[in-house]
Amino acid sequence: MNGRGGADAVSLRLVLGAIGGAALLLLIAPSLIVAIVSFTSGFSLKFPPPGYSLRWYAALADSWQLQFAGRNSLEVAAATTALTVIAGVPAAVAISRSKTATARVLDMMFMSPLVLPTLAFGLAALMWFTLLGLPVSTTTLVIGHAVVCTPFVIRTSVAALAQLDPNWVESSASLGASAWYTFRRVTLPTIRPGVLAGAFFAFMASFDNVPVSLFLRDARTDMLPIRMWQELESKLDVTTAALSTVLIAFTLCAMVVMERLAGLSRRLV
Repeated sequence: MNGRGGADAVSLRLVLGAIGGAALLLLIAPSLIVAIVSFTSGFSLKFPPPGYSLRWYAALADSWQLQFAGRNSLEVAAATTALTVIAGVPAAVAISRSKTATARVLDMMFMSPLVLPTLAFGLAALMWFTLLGLPVSTTTLVIGHAVVCTPFVIRTSVAALAQLDPNWVESSASLGASAWYTFRRVTLPTIRPGVLAGAFFAFMASFDNVPVSLFLRDARTDMLPIRMWQELESKLDVTTAALSTVLIAFTLCAMVVMERLAGLSRRLV
């Protein structure tokens, strides 16, 4: 029986390992293909490439349209991240401290953008801003991105607050510290990794957002994901593959930094 059980366990591990390896290959292979094609010496997206060259990275450095769209996306993502942290951390503190039904309802409302189709939200936000008489602009774009990105900050902050010992807060209050002083010197340093993780998720979600940007941007606010989509739709330019490789490398580097600062992988569990 022991031999049969050991064989079954080994077979199960082999099957699960094979399934996991196949899934990992399916996830990584498209990015690897894009990275390889970006070094092609040809004029089309062909795999395997006929030769290798850095010409498309040089073309990327000379493309003012992509650079302009990239700056816009970075600025919007940075402003969105700041707004989500300012709004999300106090909301997380209030939700974590209250055990009432109202707090649970508010929690579900804050999380609703994660399940609501972003295209539907983008259209609804456009109609709402129109009713208010606000023309689409960078401001409306940042607000729209903040609504769909704030749940990331709230969720990671609430998870970090769950690990905060209530006795620390009570001790600070019993020693005469104000609520604001306790938040700055006790609560915030303790939940900092969770806040940083949520801010990272919010930044990446805003930078890569297409549905909300389609509705809430104006003609002067050219966003990088939309520009890349238009480039692929019109001419399949290899420069887009080079830009995609740069973005993949940037994301990986940012993940490594966040792993060192906030233990990103632990926040995903």
